[in-house]
Amino acid sequence: MDFTVLWAGDGVLVIGIVPPPSRMEARARLRQAVCEAAAQWQNLDIEAISVESTPGSSPRLLLAGGVVGLSFSHDEGISLAAVHLHGAVGIDVMRVQAIPDWANLARDYLGPQVAQELAACPDAQRPLRLTRAWTAREAALKYSGLQLAEWNGAAPTCRLQALPLPAPYVASLAY
Repeated sequence: MDFTVLWAGDGVLVIGIVPPPSRMEARARLRQAVCEAAAQWQNLDIEAISVESTPGSSPRLLLAGGVVGLSFSHDEGISLAAVHLHGAVGIDVMRVQAIPDWANLARDYLGPQVAQELAACPDAQRPLRLTRAWTAREAALKYSGLQLAEWNGAAPTCRLQALPLPAPYVASLAY
């Protein structure tokens, strides 16, 4: 399986794959890549590793009898997975693009402070900054096991890490 290690540190491993066109096949390949990457990372037999998921809940990685944090994210042309040996993890990837209704989106989902920062930045920088803020919010929500909802002032407490990806992608990691 071809995967790329994008980031490793603090008991966290992030990998990426170029997915096939079918979303179902992309999910299956990413799960297989996670097992292979975790086996190499932890020097384990791949038979000791599996991905467990049930609809409506976060996926989990069963690693040599223990359960570790696992998160997936997909966008057209890229799929990412994050594994955290010591707890919860969230990851989100998104293609940078101009969004005509960015002000309402930011106000409704990212909060007033981010909306103000985006309004104050140059127009040419806004798509990238919005994408960074959006992926950070999504990753933090995944970390907390929460679904996307309108801004309520609550922000999960976690470490956020921007991930190095080639343009036009932006990704954030929460752990």
